Parts: sequence; C-alpha cells; structure tokens
Amino acid sequence: MRRPLRQRRGTTAVLTTTTALALTLTATPASAATGIGDPYYPDDGNPGYHVTHYDVRIAYDPARTGHLDGDTTVTARAVGALDNFTLDLKGFKVASVTVDGAPAKSFSRSGAHKLAVVPAHRVAGGATFAVRVKYAGKPDAEGWHTLKDGGASVANAPHSATSWYPSNDHPSDKATFALTATVPEGWTAIGNGLPGPTTTKGGRTTFRWHEDKPMVTYASTVAIDKFTVHRTELPDGTPLITAYSPDARMDPVTEAQQGEILTFLASKFGPYPFSSAGGIIVGAQATDGGPLALETQSRPTYSGAVYDASASHEIAHQWFGDSVSMTDWRDGCLAECFAQYANQLWEEHKGTNLDTGFYAVELAESEDDPSYWSTKLYDPGPGKELDHALYSKGSLMLHALRRTVGDDAFFGTLRRWTHDHAYGNASFPQFEALAAEVSGKDLKGFFDAWAHGTTKPAKQYLYPGSLGSLDPS
Repeated sequence: MRRPLRQRRGTTAVLTTTTALALTLTATPASAATGIGDPYYPDDGNPGYHVTHYDVRIAYDPARTGHLDGDTTVTARAVGALDNFTLDLKGFKVASVTVDGAPAKSFSRSGAHKLAVVPAHRVAGGATFAVRVKYAGKPDAEGWHTLKDGGASVANAPHSATSWYPSNDHPSDKATFALTATVPEGWTAIGNGLPGPTTTKGGRTTFRWHEDKPMVTYASTVAIDKFTVHRTELPDGTPLITAYSPDARMDPVTEAQQGEILTFLASKFGPYPFSSAGGIIVGAQATDGGPLALETQSRPTYSGAVYDASASHEIAHQWFGDSVSMTDWRDGCLAECFAQYANQLWEEHKGTNLDTGFYAVELAESEDDPSYWSTKLYDPGPGKELDHALYSKGSLMLHALRRTVGDDAFFGTLRRWTHDHAYGNASFPQFEALAAEVSGKDLKGFFDAWAHGTTKPAKQYLYPGSLGSLDPS
C-alpha cells in the first residue's frame, strides 16, 4: 500500500493456522466474543468461526452515489458451538439475516461496526454454516470512495471490507471470494481474480468475478466506472486484465511494464501466486482520503495512473501481504518493508547501485535524525501499523540484512518464506527465525537493532558487508 506522504499451503494448513491464531488471540468464549483480540484493533473479527468463502452480491447506480444494495452470504466453519456470533459491518440498514436458510432468532447492531446474530438453532462445533445478510444504505467512506463521475472504488486498510459487506474483518481469517455486481448498462464493475459470465437485462449489466485463493478482507475490491479494459497474457498464460477510468492516464509502456515487473519479481520471490494479474486505474475521487494505491489481490488499485515505482510496490504485495499475510497488525512490516524494498530491487534491475544510489543517499538524509529511527518496525504501536517508517527504515533494514547474510541466503529466505506460508499467515518473529536458519547466522543482534529498536543501529549492523565502505569513520 502506498499512502500520501503526509500519512506517513493447502487449504487444510490455512484452516489450522487461522484457528490456532484465533484461539491464542483471545481468552473470551467464542460465542460471546466481540473481537478476535488483535493488539491494535481488539474489536475486529470474531474468533468463533473461520470464514471459508464470501459470496458478495451488490447493486449500485452511479446516479445515486449514497446508496448500495447488498446481499452477502458468508460460509464459515464453527470453531466451537455457537449460540451467537458477530460479523463486522459498518453502517447500512440490515433487512434480514438467515443462518442455513432459517431466519435468525434475532440480529442487532452494536459498537461501531458489529452485527450481532443469534441463530434459530445452535451451530455445532466444527459445523459449516452459511449466514446470508441482506442490507442497503450508504457505504462508509473509509473504504468506499466515490469517483467524480459517480463511479466507485474500494481501497483502504485496515477496514475497507466493513464499508460494503459483512465479514470477519481481520487479516488472520482469509477466505475465497465471489463478487456479483449489477450496474446500469454502459458501466463496468471490476473485481478480484478471474471474470465470470456477464449478462445484461432491463438496462442493467451484471458482472461476476471470483478469487479462488484465500484473501484478506482488506484486499478485496470492486471498482465501478465506464472503464476501458485491456486483456493480454503473460508469457506463462496468466491473464493480465487492466482497467482504466475515463480520466485515468493510459500508457501502453507502463501497462506492459506490469508484466515485466511480475516476471522480474517472480525471479526473486518465487512463482507468482495467483491465477490472474493486472491493475485498476481509477480517476479522480469526489472526496479525498483514499490511498494512492492499494494491493487489492491479483489486481492492484492505482489512482490516476500506474508507474513502475507504484507497480513494483503493489505487485510485490501479491507475495508479501496477499499470499503470505500478517497474523495481526503488529506485523505490518511483513507487507510494507518488503514491498518498498521491491522498488529498490527494480531500480537495481535497471542499473542502480543500491549501496551508493539508495542506501548511502537515504542514510545521508536521515542518519542524524532521531525521529527517523524512533519507530519500531515490528509492533510499532496502535495507529502506526502502516507508519512511514515501515517503508523507509524498513527498506534500509532489508538491504542491510541482504549485505549481512549475502544474496544467496537473502533471496533463498524470501523464496522459502513465500513457499512455506503461501496463502496463509505468518509473523515477523517467524521471519527472523527463518532468516537465521537459512543463513546459519545469529541475527538476534541485527533484528534487535533494526526491527525492535528505536535508535540508530550500531555500526556493525548499519554498515555490514560491502556497506562498510560507507562508514564515515
């Protein structure tokens, strides 16, 4: 994810990892819990179930920007017996809730974004159940951004999903996703993954998309506009689908670079993890506040145009953040530090010497600024989970790690990471352990200085390997 500078394995394995995380994050009984217990957002999500699939159906008319009709079915597996449970949904008037086809005994709103549900019958522990919610009203602006022509784009973190559909809104609970979006004829709806059949009836067109790899809720999206859609293929046959708003900049050179960047990053990180790729380039928003770009899964969202700097960052997130996702919001570095360093890798690929052209320049600008070093990269604190330090200091840390362990161990660690945790969740301490295992080095001092410290690292960690030539002493 890029923000304005002013702001700063298989399915079974995924289920096991997520369930274990849910049970360790909270000691509250599942049926009574209001949140998973994330250290930064304790009310987000619910530990009583694991979502396996979202079927999100919406209808939107750009002539009526303050209104969205939704009909979402959440399929989940109960961790234990459930007499009641919650979903995350902000705003909207909920018309009905059913559980396995039977009307809920009751449903009510609580807190800022909770929909509390009491099913007609207890859900047995281990059972798969389906919750269908019909709702309508104004989407929340935290995630739902209205475009100047009346179109819309969903992009933000950490809470974009609650802006437009009910969910278990925490990155530890990933699920597959289907989108059905009905809009007036002449408009187009773009989503994650691969397109399904498109049908038109009575002046309205319905678009269908499906993402068949587990996805964090904040990486789900829909974009509605009078898009120009380009469809090509990568050399391996992966569809590359790129959509442009009417007022977005369309450049065949930068569009082609998406494929070049994907191929290059795959050579560093391992095979591209999803069945489709591309981008959504939206035009001007009617209201500001949205991110400049976001790693919406398989198809990143960009504002106004796509350039190689933003594309290399958001595409890198497909491995770091989307396929391998954080366990909780303390782990933001696992997404942002790595995506930002992908910018540097792309520049190196084009000929930049990262020691002198990146590392030395960044140090010269910040070495004597205590505030630059004051934010921890792991567990930076509530409200700082996407702090600018994760992008700047974090990128420096990864280059210093690379010079500490050498290229073979560094890129070997990245490829092991994306392979071993594919489509699941992992934590920054797990990455520290893997880096030490692959390199055969004791890296505790290094990570204590860079990731857990709040002051400039000691020289042995600031100038390792070939970076020693930059040491002014």
